Amino acid sequence: MAFLLSLTALQVNYNTYELPFAHPFTISGGRTKTHQPTFIVELSLGPFTGYGEAPAILYYKITVDQMAEDLERKRTMVEKFAFTHPDRYWHYLHHLFPNNPFLVCALDMAAWDLYGKMQGKPLYQLWGKEWNNDTLTDYTIGIDPVEKMVAKMKEKPWPVYKIQLGTPEDMVIVETLRKNTDAVLRVDANAGWTLEEALQLIPRLEELGVELVEQPLAKENWEGMKVLFGSSGLPLIADESCVFEGDVERCKDHFHGINIKLTKCSGPTPALRMIEKARSLGMKVMMGSMNESSIGSAAIAHFLPQLDLSDIDGPLLLATDIATGLRYEAGKVYVSGAPGLGIDYTRALVQS
Repeated sequence: MAFLLSLTALQVNYNTYELPFAHPFTISGGRTKTHQPTFIVELSLGPFTGYGEAPAILYYKITVDQMAEDLERKRTMVEKFAFTHPDRYWHYLHHLFPNNPFLVCALDMAAWDLYGKMQGKPLYQLWGKEWNNDTLTDYTIGIDPVEKMVAKMKEKPWPVYKIQLGTPEDMVIVETLRKNTDAVLRVDANAGWTLEEALQLIPRLEELGVELVEQPLAKENWEGMKVLFGSSGLPLIADESCVFEGDVERCKDHFHGINIKLTKCSGPTPALRMIEKARSLGMKVMMGSMNESSIGSAAIAHFLPQLDLSDIDGPLLLATDIATGLRYEAGKVYVSGAPGLGIDYTRALVQS
């Protein structure tokens, strides 16, 4: 089989979607979305096809149209690679698309799915891990009037919630939500606080039993994070401050952990190295969602045996999915155990 496949060229195809949210999704700065644009790649070799995903995020200035244009411009080079292992392919893609890590992520994810199917193993086994989904995923409550945030929480009973903050009403929001649930609460300020605000808010959040704070300050405010790190009674998790591999070491002594986003870091291949580096520095590891469908969310789920914290709620926030194969139950995420990502891509919108 390996010999026959070596005579077969890679083939790449893609589709784009506008996936509607179940509720308009708002984070700090008034950034609201009703739909999630996403880019789906199909990478085929012989009888096998792997799938990958990269959602478009406007404030990173990469659109689905840009991903499509970049891929079409270098399609021949993408397809001519003699594919043997995803790691080698990622290095090739990384140099081929140096300014588009989102596209590299989609292709890298598809390469891992393809390789898993060729090897007959799910991704977590390819990475030398036994399946363990004890790390519960949170469910995100976007910014809204507090009454609506309570209603969304009650609509989705869940053991762990991530609360989007970065408003003048942050304490009112958390206090009100706490009155309505005993679940674990995490807060994500999305770089929406000043140092002075964070110093005032974090002790009060600690009193309310909040588990952690994600990205409290602006990503470039390293001096402020150093001060906050030295005083915070809650774990501080880097998101916008930790995008690529080189950012991990800089986060030491500024954050207690990192939140890896596959789309931003350019795929599963560098994410594996980021986890290893964070562990060597004694830091916690979280992996987060960028509102992926079940395709991208399945890739995150296969990392569960390596994570302390997880945020794999993309399919739960969307009103429409484009794949099946993931199952959620009381905060636990279940993969099918099939080779590769273990998902079935429908190529058509499936109402959830």
